[in-house]
Amino acid sequence: MAKLERIYTVPLGDAYETVRNKRTPRAVKILRAFIARHMKSEGARIILSEALNSRLWVRSIQKPPRRIKVRLVKDDGVVRAYLSDEKVEEPKKAAKKEEKKEAPKAEVKKEEKKAEGKPSAKPEARK
Repeated sequence: MAKLERIYTVPLGDAYETVRNKRTPRAVKILRAFIARHMKSEGARIILSEALNSRLWVRSIQKPPRRIKVRLVKDDGVVRAYLSDEKVEEPKKAAKKEEKKEAPKAEVKKEEKKAEGKPSAKPEARK
């Protein structure tokens, strides 16, 4: 399936109709509903970027932005939302695999050091 990319300005003012301490979570729900409606993705996954999420939460839970400009990219049933001026980064699947491969080696080295014959910290009980 071909990539579909669009830029929208999403109005989030309706979030201010709710209780003060629930406004930003409500703004996130409004944003997700907007994305699902405009990208025609009822059952698709919607992934918000970290920069977009932090932009929504920058003024805490009580004062989300009134509107936000986003770039939406739809590819194979997954919709990714970014800030309009944010650079798109590839998923970090390869980096996670490399970290997992290195971690067991470090654990083995620690176990070898322990088994070298260091005396235990607890003295033996005397009779």
